[in-house]
Amino acid sequence: MLDELRCRRQGGSVRHPRQPDLDRYPELQKAWDRRQFVKSAAAGTLFMALGGALVRIAGDDLTKEARAEKRSDGKSRLPPGQRALDKLRPMGGAEGDGDVRNFRLRVHGAVKSPFEIDYAGLLQLPQVEKAADVHCVTGWSLLGGIWKGVQIATLAEKAQVKSEARFVIFEAAHGYTANAPLKEATADTAMVTYRLNGKPLALQHGAPVRGLVPDLYFWKSAKWITGVRFVKLDEPGYWENRGYNNHADPWKEERYA
Repeated sequence: MLDELRCRRQGGSVRHPRQPDLDRYPELQKAWDRRQFVKSAAAGTLFMALGGALVRIAGDDLTKEARAEKRSDGKSRLPPGQRALDKLRPMGGAEGDGDVRNFRLRVHGAVKSPFEIDYAGLLQLPQVEKAADVHCVTGWSLLGGIWKGVQIATLAEKAQVKSEARFVIFEAAHGYTANAPLKEATADTAMVTYRLNGKPLALQHGAPVRGLVPDLYFWKSAKWITGVRFVKLDEPGYWENRGYNNHADPWKEERYA
């Protein structure tokens, strides 16, 4: 009787009590195989949200490996307090239009040549693909994503940013803003992006175009972006005015003010 309570039949064989229902959720097969839950179930815990089949794995091999790696700047690849996931988690927010036909990006502020472009115009600018890790303030990180888009530095060059500019304000749908120092906002992996791992962004992740500033917590990478504004004086954004840290360095755990 105990065995019957702890194990269920699946395809004529006994299924491990921690094994997800792979018939119902076949997309979990790779996660099950890679992390070898049967041999290391104690190292990870599986949480499955009904209806969404959302899987969250803590303390698994992926997280352990990332904690052991170093970046080129000597920092640990995985900032403190983070766990590695293999896909973005939806984090909510008031969604933007999502239709590329209605997309407009305004580049303005402390610049000599402000401009506005549509989606086709964005694709005509120099394109880059960069591998970058992103880190959510809630504690998860997506490692090794391949992001495609236009570097903020390219937009800055086209707009001829004035020497007085010190910060970048990302403007997004419904008046949302996020601020970032110019140095981090124009870093090599910072961009306005429209593809992740070869696929267009989903609406819940900021489609058609979002910001990307990998070296700061992920809320700085504004979804449903509408503008990039260069400014002399800092302007704390939506979350910064609600108790979140103004800078948001993951390696210093600058989560809250």
